[in-house]
Amino acid sequence: MITGELKSQVDKIWDAFWTGGISNPLSVIEQFTYLLFIRRLDERQLLEEKKANLMGIPVKNSIFTEAQKELRWSSFKNKDPQSMFELFTKPMVDDMTVFDQMKQVGNAAGVFAEFMSKANFIIATPRLLDQVVQLIDKINMDDRDTKGDLYEYMLSKIASAGTNGQFRTPRHIIKMMVEMTQPKKDDLICDPSSGTAGFLVAAGEYFRTHHEDWFLDKSFRDHFNNEMFNGVEIDDTMIRIGAMNLQLHGIESPNLIKNDALSESAGAIRDKYSLILANPPFKGSLDYDAVENSILKTVKSKKTELLFLGLMLRMLQTGGRAAVIVPDGVLFGSSKAHKQIRQTLVDTHKLNAVISMPSGVFKPYAGVSTAILFFTKTGTGGTDTVWFYDMEADGYSLNDKRNEIKDNDLPDILARYHKLSEEVKRKRTDKSFLVPFEEIKGNDWDLSINRYKEMVYEEIEYAAPAEIIKEIEMLDKERNEALTVLKEMLL
Repeated sequence: MITGELKSQVDKIWDAFWTGGISNPLSVIEQFTYLLFIRRLDERQLLEEKKANLMGIPVKNSIFTEAQKELRWSSFKNKDPQSMFELFTKPMVDDMTVFDQMKQVGNAAGVFAEFMSKANFIIATPRLLDQVVQLIDKINMDDRDTKGDLYEYMLSKIASAGTNGQFRTPRHIIKMMVEMTQPKKDDLICDPSSGTAGFLVAAGEYFRTHHEDWFLDKSFRDHFNNEMFNGVEIDDTMIRIGAMNLQLHGIESPNLIKNDALSESAGAIRDKYSLILANPPFKGSLDYDAVENSILKTVKSKKTELLFLGLMLRMLQTGGRAAVIVPDGVLFGSSKAHKQIRQTLVDTHKLNAVISMPSGVFKPYAGVSTAILFFTKTGTGGTDTVWFYDMEADGYSLNDKRNEIKDNDLPDILARYHKLSEEVKRKRTDKSFLVPFEEIKGNDWDLSINRYKEMVYEEIEYAAPAEIIKEIEMLDKERNEALTVLKEMLL
């Protein structure tokens, strides 16, 4: 849980960037990420040097040479602003700047270093650089939880939608989806539109919260650190931010792929993952030529939200599960492609659940109505019933402010989903209920909850017209009497 002190420190860093002329939220986070990474490089080197001194051996896995001492955080943070700025902007040590050295450290510094080739340093003044470096240096980052909370809070300050329908998924919604899918010890987890890697981070935290004892097993630790977490992302900035987010949450070697997951070049990823967690782009359309052919065989469409569902079915192993956020239109759209993907999920595979979410969940980014689909890839069907839940509140107001409120359906969703045997008795007037396969088929594979939910109408009795007129006349009389008294007081 992030503390008030940590929030205050991050707020000061954010304000420093803002007043220093860097106001784009993603630019702020990216520059913050670079400086955080530079600090971590020095911390790693200090740790290796400490180990070497204790054991009386040379330093292993050295990141900095002796000649590059001035490029280290512990050195330049103590310099005057101008000297520090020149170390970032003028190749003075081994013909490199601090920023150049950061981009060239290679695999010794973790997966984040792999995506640094296109990174740009845009802090324009010595004063701003010094101010931000001193603020970051004051943050206590000795434990994984603090580092993770720090970065999550920085990411939460993104207050505008991205491009191509990208926006940050609320952390409490992600956590609910992870809790519902209950990641397993041997899962290979993937997000094909990973962005800031929020789903992968939440899956990692699930193991630390619920299965801390598993980390005593070396084989699990190796799997957790090297194979379990996978992501695909096309945007250079987002993949760097996502890589840093994972590292700060203790996942040092995730498998992140810089690519368009829908493209022909990504077509080799098939039948690989056992769990997919995602909130793919909603907006935009693609030409057929830009989409991998096997996806089009599953769903012939140009809409990204439909194509990503086809992609996930291709990427999943048989028996693999998925939890994915989709716009409401996917549930009831009447086009051939919409019906095709819904029929595939229900008839060819196993659709487990549909959670309808209120339109304010993604504010202030967007007001679109969404739903979460939970399904299992089988290739042989298996849908007997589908569980529907009508979420009305998520613990926050559904306006742009998203203030915390008491109304919250998320605990109820988790409780009911993990006891589906008790859902059989629920009526269609309840928040959740089961719908049999044949009924969904008979409704042309429509997955909108309003198609199946029964509304309860309460009879309202109104007073007779004569009584209403009498009340109006009485109010009018009282008004005239009050007006008369007022006039007499003014005479």
